[in-house]
Amino acid sequence: MTRLTGSALRVTVHIGENDTWHHKPLYAEIVHRAHAAGLAGASVFRGIEGFGASSLIHTARLLSLSEDLPVAVVIVDTETRVREFLPQLDELVTEGLVTLDECEVIRYVGRYENQDTAGTKGKKSL
Repeated sequence: MTRLTGSALRVTVHIGENDTWHHKPLYAEIVHRAHAAGLAGASVFRGIEGFGASSLIHTARLLSLSEDLPVAVVIVDTETRVREFLPQLDELVTEGLVTLDECEVIRYVGRYENQDTAGTKGKKSL
């Protein structure tokens, strides 16, 4: 398991929900590559409204025809590991926005980090 505390780098990839890589969702390809690269974690967040360089507003409102909603893929790891991963993003992201932010990790614990919590899948401790 990757251990991460202290200074880190957060990369956020802003793309469209309908963006693809070899007929698969681009966000899924980014997450799978981040996992294969051994990065600490990646999450995908679906937006309800937004616009980018094209200035076309994408929205989830009922009467709208747009279904290409904004998606953000967020990856956090050490600066070195994130920067080593950036060439893969250069290959994958042909349209969109990639940002880097310094951040501080104060807690990063896997679900089964402690033996005491094994077997409590889905249960929260007090």
